[in-house]
Amino acid sequence: MMFESASPSIVRSVKQRDLLNTWLRLRSTISARPSISEYNPVRIEDEIKDIVHYVVKRNEFSWQFIIDSNGSRLSQAYGTTDRNNIGTDLRDYVGPQMVDLVLPIYEECANRELPTYSASTIKDINGRTVVYERLLLPFFDRGAVSHIIASLKTISEDGKFEINNLLRDPHRLPQYKIRAVIDQDLVVCQTAIARATRTSALPATGTSDVIEI
Repeated sequence: MMFESASPSIVRSVKQRDLLNTWLRLRSTISARPSISEYNPVRIEDEIKDIVHYVVKRNEFSWQFIIDSNGSRLSQAYGTTDRNNIGTDLRDYVGPQMVDLVLPIYEECANRELPTYSASTIKDINGRTVVYERLLLPFFDRGAVSHIIASLKTISEDGKFEINNLLRDPHRLPQYKIRAVIDQDLVVCQTAIARATRTSALPATGTSDVIEI
């Protein structure tokens, strides 16, 4: 899977940009490899439903990404709202039809030790086009990647759409439009942060957020 090189400006969601700016600020002022305990974005409570935490492990052959949080809208898209998903390997969670689409994004984040961003489209059961935006942020312990936080947004220009089991149909798989490693201009612009903060405080427009992994 090919990834383009990008700057933070590739991230379109204001809330995701806030999360990324907090990570960049830590990277530049506290530690080149931020730990999960240092990461405290403003108004993180507003984003809980769109965030999934992972514990990252590395064996001799591959990475493992273990789900470490519950309560995201992701479970609706995968039809797992009735389960406790903490401790589940991401590879097992997404299933064989999605693993080759999903795992490389996480592996690139872990290998490069940098944020990755992707945007893809998929049709819901009613034929509405849904755009998925995924931002992955790596965190470290003793110099190695130990956690990833995933911010997962979905917007449909058609308005409302059906999220339940959206990512369980093998005949309707996401089509990637962007796959990028954020490795350029890794310096936070304070003016941009202030502007993004003011914008995020505005009332939401008529878009619908869902979740992708």
